Amino acid sequence: MTSTSLTTLPLFPLGSVLYPGGLLPLRIFEVRYLHMIGEAHKAGAPFGVVALTQGSEVRVAGGEAERFATIGTLAEIRRFEAPQPALLHIECAGTRRFRIHSSAQQKNGLWTGEVEWLAGDQPLPLPDDLAHVSQALKRLVDTLEARRVAEGREDVRLPVAEPFHFDDCGWVANRWCELLPMQTELKQRLMELESPLMRLELVADLLSRHGIA
Repeated sequence: MTSTSLTTLPLFPLGSVLYPGGLLPLRIFEVRYLHMIGEAHKAGAPFGVVALTQGSEVRVAGGEAERFATIGTLAEIRRFEAPQPALLHIECAGTRRFRIHSSAQQKNGLWTGEVEWLAGDQPLPLPDDLAHVSQALKRLVDTLEARRVAEGREDVRLPVAEPFHFDDCGWVANRWCELLPMQTELKQRLMELESPLMRLELVADLLSRHGIA
């Protein structure tokens, strides 16, 4: 791997995992990230979301140093609101995964990383024995949409973004990984899996344990 094949990205360490094709709403008030997100929005540039393995999202005097996973997801800002000074509400969409080769923290506390892009999930039809996983997801999305309309909350966004791909292993697995209650470490491990079919099989096991499908 040569340095010319690496890309420099601003990094946003969070206590959550962003998946390709997923949505991530953020409420930003810390000065270092207000600046980073403001600059990214002005330039129409993305940034990298990485899951924290140590430390917290907000810097605390005497707190643990920030450490984060080496595989993250590129985030594009889709919605940007500044309801008051020193406060931003944004919604990001995950696009592609990357691996961090090196990272550095600037004096203002912001992180940057030298990253390589990872291959995305190849489209893969659901096998018949896992079709119930997709069917359960579709029922959930339909239920949430019906409730949203019935309550007259058209301004509220669904947690699953269109376009829907209920016939694709990786897309279905990723959406369940976002929706299921599980530890960040497990979400990260599932996101890192190269095989979308293996990810879906593990999701099916989790659904079974929760009595969902």
